[in-house]
Amino acid sequence: MKIKIILLLLVQVLARKRSNYIKAASNFTSLGYKCGFSVEEIDVQTEDGYILKMFHIEGDKRRPVLLLHGIVDSADTFILRGQNSLAATLAREGYDVWAANTRGSTYSRRHVTLEPSDKRFWEFTFHEVGYYDLPAFINHILKVNGVKKLSAVAHSQGNTNFYVLGATRPEYNEKVRVLTSLGPVCFLTYVPTVFELMIQSRIVINEVLLAFDEEEIFSPSLRKFIRYWCTETVMRVRICRDIFFELAGKDEQEFEEEFVPVVLNHYPTATSRRNIMHLAQISEKTRFSQYDFGRAQNLKVYNAVSAPEYDLGKVTMPVALFVGKNDKLTSAKDVRLLLNSLPNIVEYRQMSRDQFNHIDHVWGRNMDAYLFPHVLKVLKKVL
Repeated sequence: MKIKIILLLLVQVLARKRSNYIKAASNFTSLGYKCGFSVEEIDVQTEDGYILKMFHIEGDKRRPVLLLHGIVDSADTFILRGQNSLAATLAREGYDVWAANTRGSTYSRRHVTLEPSDKRFWEFTFHEVGYYDLPAFINHILKVNGVKKLSAVAHSQGNTNFYVLGATRPEYNEKVRVLTSLGPVCFLTYVPTVFELMIQSRIVINEVLLAFDEEEIFSPSLRKFIRYWCTETVMRVRICRDIFFELAGKDEQEFEEEFVPVVLNHYPTATSRRNIMHLAQISEKTRFSQYDFGRAQNLKVYNAVSAPEYDLGKVTMPVALFVGKNDKLTSAKDVRLLLNSLPNIVEYRQMSRDQFNHIDHVWGRNMDAYLFPHVLKVLKKVL
């Protein structure tokens, strides 16, 4: 297993030399235009110097909704299904839609002093996204719209970022009318075998990445290589779809073979080595805590030998939890732990379809029928 992991990491390094496999993909703006919407692109700057992009589909300024993607994803995820996507659905309902892109992702690879080639650019985890990126997004939206609150819909690690925000900057709880958490990642205690193997190999993976001076996971060259390899033949498309199923849960009806190349034109995007290691630490230690630098550095950063846990009791924003029965990454057991930790749950819903997995929240072919009515109900309930 460790040899396979090392070989995969070698592919990432070698892929830097092969960068012209696939043509540039359409972006959120062009996808929105195809759906009949005019999309505005806005850059915001964080307190620590990252320049992040948001996409805005104008609607009722009194009803802003912030959409936040998960790990190695981007705002594109909310419009890949065209008219059946969440962004298009919310826009048709009259909401003022803002789709954000967190640091390191396709549209947010800028900094006032650092370039992505600089290792310091990648010195972040979901903690910095929650502490710095989200306030930049929220502050801009509230200022432009002239309102005091917004609603939010987040997928996967996008929810992790919101929980960090509520716990570390509690004043922002009052600025979120409701957070609809789709497949929320927080506790990772009950993970499938494939993740257990990754966690067991965490130290080896980390050392290999450091040995090759790799701080960026899924670099542009590697992403192009993945897209080329996974879409060259029908058999490879099936293999890559099976990889998605292994990680997220199998649902052939909702994630058809024809949609795989569409997804791979936009996913995965980049993240940091440290972000991946942070998730592995949470799963290994079975607690939702800040990044563990090691005893010596922890003393400097936290004034304690151990990384402190996030106080979820401070996350007082209203939260609606949505989970799939077949979600391998966000198991119902882990979401139950979250349910018992957050103080202001307004809804807990386990989706009725037995096959509903982690990616059905954003890429499901018929999610507009079985998911979005419940999301809209939550949003309307808090107005």
